[in-house]
Amino acid sequence: MREHAGSRSHTDDEYAQRVAAANLVPLWTFFGEWFPAEPRASAVPHRWRYADIRAVVLDAATAVSTADAERRVLVLENPGLAGRRLATDSLYAGLQLIMPGEFARAHRHTAAALRLILEGKNTYTAVAGERCYMHRGDFIVTPPWSWHEHRNEGNEPAIWLDVLDVPLIRFLGAGFSEHYTEIEHPVAAPAGDSRLRYGHGLVPVGFERDRGASPVFAYPFDYAFEALDHLRANGDWDTHHGIKMQYIDPTTGGPAIPTISTFLQLVPAGLTTAPYRSTASTIVTAVRGRGRVTIGRGADATSFDYERNDVWAVPSWQHVSVAADDESVLFAASDEAVHRKLGVWREERG
Repeated sequence: MREHAGSRSHTDDEYAQRVAAANLVPLWTFFGEWFPAEPRASAVPHRWRYADIRAVVLDAATAVSTADAERRVLVLENPGLAGRRLATDSLYAGLQLIMPGEFARAHRHTAAALRLILEGKNTYTAVAGERCYMHRGDFIVTPPWSWHEHRNEGNEPAIWLDVLDVPLIRFLGAGFSEHYTEIEHPVAAPAGDSRLRYGHGLVPVGFERDRGASPVFAYPFDYAFEALDHLRANGDWDTHHGIKMQYIDPTTGGPAIPTISTFLQLVPAGLTTAPYRSTASTIVTAVRGRGRVTIGRGADATSFDYERNDVWAVPSWQHVSVAADDESVLFAASDEAVHRKLGVWREERG
């Protein structure tokens, strides 16, 4: 009687070699890893203490010029993602330095980017030919494939946080970049034009979207904080967030950047927010205040103090709670926008 091929005896090693030689991989060896009962991020909770790293960032000015570096950035690499150059599993973040008189030439890329200004005056980032002068706490949008450049016209260093959706773009195999043919992109609109043109509940007649993000490039901190302050005065508190608002594209009502959700949160002094978690991976920056963050629960919880300009990573599906010693204003960037578009976003309160 002829033996069925599937019943032939073989050693595990012999079979594994046959499988590998056929460019096959047995699903049963990693099924639990790919289909976990709940999310398992590789990133770990981590804080980059600004007081500890600021000097290292400033010393980058003597290590490399803006001309040689293209962009003088120190990447915030999560300890759980060593070698991957990422702050969370899905988001890249770094601190960029522009010294007085320096200029970073115009380029563009398919990855969307945001800037959160940490320090410096009289510095601008020009997006699509519009100069956005940056002040502390301002949020700047760089839509995909938009020309952008940076210049420090002031007398002190300028440092800001960059967050990009590079991991997603690389995963999709959609990464392109290009240098502008000249060193500097010509001015195409006066400073503040995009906010005045699109940010007042109006759009010009005949407006058509031509970028993959908000047509408003600069979201000043003072205007955003005014909204938070108004809600505080009216007692619109949430036990899990304090007061939290989302930056939006005023022409769609959706996120300012389609792949990166951005938020500004006010936690009053003395408040400890109730534990909250979601599937989103999040990068948080303390614009104002001091306090303590707890990420995770029980024996696996990680706690650390925070103060102005500190940055921390909250991995997916980790409980987070904020205890504010002083009134705290926190800026957050996450991949929630992608989760919602894919229909996989979840949150859990309590």
